Amino acid sequence: MIKRPIDLSHDFLAEVLDKDSIAVDATMGNGYDTAFLAALAKTVYAFDVQEQALQNTQKRLTQLNLTNVKLILDGHENLDRYVTKPIRAAIFNLGYLPSADKSVITKPDTTLQAIEKILAGLEVGGRLSIMIYYGHEGGDREKDAVLEFVKELPQENFAAMLYQPLNQINTPPFLVMVEKLKEQ
Repeated sequence: MIKRPIDLSHDFLAEVLDKDSIAVDATMGNGYDTAFLAALAKTVYAFDVQEQALQNTQKRLTQLNLTNVKLILDGHENLDRYVTKPIRAAIFNLGYLPSADKSVITKPDTTLQAIEKILAGLEVGGRLSIMIYYGHEGGDREKDAVLEFVKELPQENFAAMLYQPLNQINTPPFLVMVEKLKEQ
């Protein structure tokens, strides 16, 4: 069976994570990706602007007895204030927090700032996965901004791939994968 984009995203990041690595969940949401990263990495920095996301994630981490996570109530564009060590893997799930206020969405300007900071902080061989959910108001603008930004990354420094459903109706989410090949 073909993998769903989120499953491929996890597989892509799992290949480079180990118990010495630093990971970032730039959009913690309900904590699924945070927990996934925490099971593999030494330390995870997880960001969200909604208190509900932190509460949901903390509950999930407690249930799984995962204690190597720093939950940060701040926008991902400020991640450089908290993450000072090289990053091995990072994930974004763009859009809104499921079962919460759908008017609180990720925005192109802050998302691009965060992606730039992640890429600058990535170790050589480090990876970034970006799940793009765009079936909401403002989602197309963010999708286009992220795709344009990633297409412009220098190929000698970054490998970038797109994994996208082709025959699904509506606006199925898709995955952008980036690996750092060498320092700029």
